[in-house]
Order: sequence, then structure tokens, then C-alpha cells
Amino acid sequence: MVKIIDGENFKNMMLAAAAVIEEKKQEINELNVFPVPDGDTGTNMSMTLNAAAAELMKFEKPTLGKAVDLTSSALLRGARGNSGVITSLLFRGFGKRLKELGSATAQEFAEALQEGVNTAYKAVMKPTEGTILTVSRLAAEGALKEAAGNEEVDEVLSAAITAAREALENTVEQNPVLKKAGVVDAGGYGWVLILENMHASLTGVKPKSKFSFLAPKQPKVEMAAADFSQFDEGEINFAYCTEFIAAREDQKKSVDKFRRFLETIGDCVVVVEDDEIVKVHVHTDTPDKALAEGLKFGQLLTVKIENMVQQLHRKNEAPAEVKRQVAAPERKYGFVGVAAGEGISSVLKDLGIDNLVEGGQTMNPSTEDILNAIDQTPAEIVFVLPNNKNIIMAAEQAAELSEKLVYVLPTKMVTQGITAMLAFDPDAEPEQNRASMMEAAGKVSTGQITYAARDSEFDGKNIKQGDFMSLVEGKLLSNSPRFEDVARRLARDLCSRKSGFITIFYGEGADEQQAEQVKEMFAKEAKNAEITVIEGGQPVYSYIISVE
Repeated sequence: MVKIIDGENFKNMMLAAAAVIEEKKQEINELNVFPVPDGDTGTNMSMTLNAAAAELMKFEKPTLGKAVDLTSSALLRGARGNSGVITSLLFRGFGKRLKELGSATAQEFAEALQEGVNTAYKAVMKPTEGTILTVSRLAAEGALKEAAGNEEVDEVLSAAITAAREALENTVEQNPVLKKAGVVDAGGYGWVLILENMHASLTGVKPKSKFSFLAPKQPKVEMAAADFSQFDEGEINFAYCTEFIAAREDQKKSVDKFRRFLETIGDCVVVVEDDEIVKVHVHTDTPDKALAEGLKFGQLLTVKIENMVQQLHRKNEAPAEVKRQVAAPERKYGFVGVAAGEGISSVLKDLGIDNLVEGGQTMNPSTEDILNAIDQTPAEIVFVLPNNKNIIMAAEQAAELSEKLVYVLPTKMVTQGITAMLAFDPDAEPEQNRASMMEAAGKVSTGQITYAARDSEFDGKNIKQGDFMSLVEGKLLSNSPRFEDVARRLARDLCSRKSGFITIFYGEGADEQQAEQVKEMFAKEAKNAEITVIEGGQPVYSYIISVE
């Protein structure tokens, strides 16, 4: 029974959450129903949570206020993709409720979960049900209901988990696309794992959800399995003293191999095991790697990480923050864009983009990446072009953090970003430019060709791994094992008699000879159009094609 949580409790809860998402990120990724080979939900949530874990590890026994404040700030700056941004918002609101407290009661914890939901819903322009938003909202409602008559934090969190599991099951019915694929929402699943493993860190009781990768059996934990007091630290070669207990659910996994792995990343290694648990002590600079490897045995039941350098030299003192370098304005307007591929990046730079952030479908840049690019742009007013629907929220978060006047143009494709830049007028006012640039972006049609990373059924189409797929405005148009079939179908769908300008960017998996063949297909469908072929160098999509 746990009646209050303090900063150390919360720190360990967050470390456990980050560790399990890191371990299960691919499983979360595979819940994505659209088979384009991108990084996506699990990867983005993992990178976002790891940003907070890295900051929390720098502090020994932080206060609750310090712990939630560090978490909120690190998640906000490290947020990647929509799933990462929404996760950061949930904890941002959570921290807002608790940051003035030395410890939190069950009621305050439940209210913090609700404040997180409120913050996330307010930030999303058009909240979609059957997603992480629904799962988190119903989890918070479950926590508040339980807290009305229960003063135990762990039981309130348990009630939140029960509600979250039920909500996750229902996402299949709430979202038609999920229902067709027969899967739960990926972000919602991630949130269930986060709550489950926060609870496990607090109580030592492993999750029992059928959505969890854990077996339902409850292990017995013998806390006195090893005595670590024999170690004399002496000269500190590795910064973090890392101790944890993992449930030994995979009996076939070699403890000796695990011990040898730990010796490659640190020293003072002690690994003691019995039939139920593995207890670990290691000094290392990369505790995340030790935790991730430990999770391969089973659930982490306890985690303790202490910064030994900080203990000796800077105990209870916050590390010096790296001061942001903000470029002084040299002109009125500046531009930040997101793109992947040398050729596409060159086109954007030629059109006036000052700072490019590398990213796109395979890797969503963080809020901090975009903020740094804004900071380095020597202009009073900065326009940001995300060029991907999954990066827009991170760009908007960066705009909020900047001291500059920042306009985020919600471009969903790099072709829209290019067309928007062509419409920029240096003599116009910011609002006029925003309107005209987005109007221009809305007039371009975009097609893409990629391949299927796995077997899937989508929009009534049976897709096999390795199939070529054509997309229009990000939506599946056709699939076939023959490239020519999808390319011709894309040309017929995109082109008309009114088509005047066509730009073909070829990238990963394509070459100049094939690109010329694609050009001929489009020329046949748009006889009067001016067609340009450019080696874009972009990953994932062998072709990105704009038609105006």
C-alpha cells in the first residue's frame, strides 16, 4: 500500500516506463496498420521518454516538483512525432498539477492524470477518439473515481490501468481502420505499458494485462539475494551506479552471457540469480543499455540509478544548463524546413530555406531539433515548414518555446513546402504570406511510390510484403508486385488536361533510367505539362511526384 509518492518514486516510475517502451517499441510499431516502412509510434514514444530518462538520471533523489518539472521539460524538447508530442503533453499537464508539491496523495495523483488529459486535448486541434487520447482520458476518469474513496496511490493507479486496458480493447471498435486490421491503437497500447510499468516500479507487482508482453505469473522477490556493500568506489571510471531486479520469466536466457555483456559496458558487475529473479549491480555510463538487456529476462521489479560523480562533486546541485544561442535578426523573414534527401534539400535551400532539419517519414525530428533551427535563423519572423503531418505538432511546440515570432505552415508533404516557398513575397506582411503560401500549397497534388514492409489488408486491398504501392496525398491508390503497374496508375490518377507543371523526385530504390520511364508515363497522360526530373535522394519513397 502506497499512500504518497515523492520525487524518487516518480523518477523510478519514469525510468521503468522509458525502459519498457524502449524494449517494446518494435511491437508498438507493428500495430501500425499502414504498411509503409517508417519509424512511427513505438520509436517516437521511446525516443521521447528516453529524453526524460536521461535528464532524471542526472539527479540524486530529486524532489517531486523537480522530478516532474525535469520530466515535462525534457519530454517537451525531446518529443518526436504526434505520439511523442501527445505523450509529452500528458506528462506536461501531470507535472503542472504536482510541481508545487513535496509529495502527492492518491487524490492529487488522479487529478494530475486528469490535468494531463486536459492539456493534451487542448493542444490537439481535432482530437480523434480510439487513440491514445481516449485511452488516457478514460484512465484518468478511472483514477478519479477510485480516488474518491481510496487513499492508496497504487490502487488508484491500478484503477487507471484497468480503465486503460478496457479503453484499449475498444479502440478496435472506435476506429474503422483499426477494426479492419484487427489491432488496437499503437499509441494507446504504449500508454497502457507506461501506466503498467509505473505501477510495477511503485509496487513490485508485475502487470497482468493481456496486452502486456509479460506472463501472468507473480514472481517471489527475495530482496536479500546479494550484498553490494563490499564495493569500494575508489576512482570513478563510470558515472552511474545502477541496481535493479528483473523477474526471471525467460528461463532459457543465459545469465552468464548477460554478465559478460554488462562487463563490456561497465565495471563492479555483480549478477545474482535464482529461479524467480535476477539481481544486478553495475557501474556504467549507459544504464539504459543495462536496463534494456535486463528487460529481456522479464519485468523490472525495482530500479535504482545514482550518479556517483554528482554524489562526490555536485550533490543536490543542478547541472549547469546549456544556454541557447539565438541568432540576432539580420532581416525580417527567415525559413526553417524539414526534409530528407540531398537533392530535395538543395531545392529547398535554393528557394530560400535558411536552416534545414533532417527528418521525414523515417525519422521525425524532436521539438528541440526544430527549436535549435529556429534559434539559428537570423530573422525577426521565422516560417517553419514541417513537410510531414507527423512533424506539425512538434513544430508547433517549438514555436511556443521560441522568443521569435514563428509561423508554422502545416505542410504535410515536401512538395507542398516547395510550392509554398515559390509563393513567398518578401514585401508582404506575415499574415498575407501565410495565407498565400498555404493557398499555393493546397493547389499541388502529390503522389508517392514506395514498397510494403509487411503483409497487410488495407482499404479492401490485399497487400503482400515487397509489393510496390502508389499513394495520392498519403492515401493508398494501388499495389502490385510490378512497378510499372503502380506507376502508370499513379500517372493516370494525378494528371489531367490542366496539368501544367510536374516534378519527379527519385530516391531510394530508383535510378535515372527508371525515372525517365516514369517521366514518359506522365508525359503520356499530361501532354502539355512541363516535366522536371530531379534526383531527390529521399529514403522510403522511391518517387515523390508533384503535379500542378
